[in-house]
Amino acid sequence: MKAEIIKNEGNQIQLLLKDAKTSEVNALRRTILSDVPKMAISRVRFEMGMIEDNGESYESVNVLPDEVIAHRLAMLPIPTYYDRFCFPEEDPANEGLPEDQWGSPASQIIYHCSVRGPPKDSEEEFVVVRAGDLNVLGEADLQIPEQYKGIPLTTVIRGQYLEFYAYAVIGRGSEHAKFIPASGVTFYQREVARLMTKGKKSKVLFDLDLTTEDGRAIDAKLFGKDGLIDDFDTVEEIRRALAHVSRGTNRDTDFGDAIVLEEVAGEFVFTYETDGALKPEEVFNRACEELSARFDRISDELDLALA
Repeated sequence: MKAEIIKNEGNQIQLLLKDAKTSEVNALRRTILSDVPKMAISRVRFEMGMIEDNGESYESVNVLPDEVIAHRLAMLPIPTYYDRFCFPEEDPANEGLPEDQWGSPASQIIYHCSVRGPPKDSEEEFVVVRAGDLNVLGEADLQIPEQYKGIPLTTVIRGQYLEFYAYAVIGRGSEHAKFIPASGVTFYQREVARLMTKGKKSKVLFDLDLTTEDGRAIDAKLFGKDGLIDDFDTVEEIRRALAHVSRGTNRDTDFGDAIVLEEVAGEFVFTYETDGALKPEEVFNRACEELSARFDRISDELDLALA
């Protein structure tokens, strides 16, 4: 299998996979969803009770239950570095300890959050607690990324406060959805658009004066001398344009098969979007490594069984 990046914008990526089978591409999709590890907040300790601050009293009550806040925290993108953290069960510092006592700098990131409601003399009625209010107890590059600091978690009104410690560990999507590194993981067989006839039938579409997003006219010239379009974006433009001559438009009979979309054997367009914990290319590379390691283990086990 060969991979080529078509688009890589922000957290979204689109790849062209060549010399591949449907089963192989689907195995890659399933691996991203279930086996590619990432960091996520898995445990939260809330501070409870009453506190005094600058002559004002605050109580640890909130508009949302603690369980809901914990769930929202679990969905935050936590920076993931494979070379700096290990799985909690593989951490030597956790050996011999009960699971509820696990935790060391090698397998855990700790965040602290402390937010008070607006003071009595403030015109504000509430304060929004956001992801940016979490402060990492460690190196600065483990802080919530800047572009995600505005994610709202809850609100606190006058006389309320929210304080907690959140513990992030590395895990896999097969354990819990919070560890899934990407969403919208899909693929489809690559297609090209072919102009079958340049006569009266194709003019049913061309006479509609449709254009592509970059302003090019959808006509016979767009297909070139060989009557073929293989550019990904332009093929998608043609796919949308064909809706104007499809069944139900009263143009389909006259148009017929003047333009067809043909599948390219062994080639697939693979797309997904990460949550920001990992770069899209890191997710793909790790999925390939996980698949390769799995097949190696299967091969070794077969060799032992047949020896």
